[in-house]
Amino acid sequence: MKIMHTHLEGCLLIEPKVIYDDRGYFMESFNERQFHNETGIDVHFVQDNRSYSTKGVLRGLHYQTGEFAQAKLVSVLDGEILDVAVDIRPESKTYGQYSSVILSGDNKRQFFIPRGFAHGFVVVSDTATVFYKCDNYYNKEHETGILFSDQMLNINWQIPVEQLIISEKDKNQPEFSKALKIW
Repeated sequence: MKIMHTHLEGCLLIEPKVIYDDRGYFMESFNERQFHNETGIDVHFVQDNRSYSTKGVLRGLHYQTGEFAQAKLVSVLDGEILDVAVDIRPESKTYGQYSSVILSGDNKRQFFIPRGFAHGFVVVSDTATVFYKCDNYYNKEHETGILFSDQMLNINWQIPVEQLIISEKDKNQPEFSKALKIW
């Protein structure tokens, strides 16, 4: 596996080793021991999630607070997304900054997002199936988010706002400056 560091400390773009032959391909999508050896990060995933969405669907920016914070390993099984992580760690030198990466079924890349980040993605292909591992269980009482269109963050979602498909919950998330009080 090839590890690429983003400018956000702890956020990693991972390119797994893919073995192709006349039957198709094989890849090990996650190996806890190898991940630790390559990154120095101890993570134990306990929950897997999968979503299917059409072009323009934006999900996020979401995170869980306190002891229910989650690290995520995001990948795309089919289609393509722009995946976004926002640093919400007040002590971080990249606090309030974001990193975005293209994940697709074709490039098979994965995005590791540690605890202390808000996460969201937008589907840029006709459809996409997103799969992600979490190191903590979902807890509704500790779920919150940040408004996707926050002017301070100024995220380039690569799709015009009027073409985005967004849930009412995500349209009504607090701005970054107000969400910080929750963290």
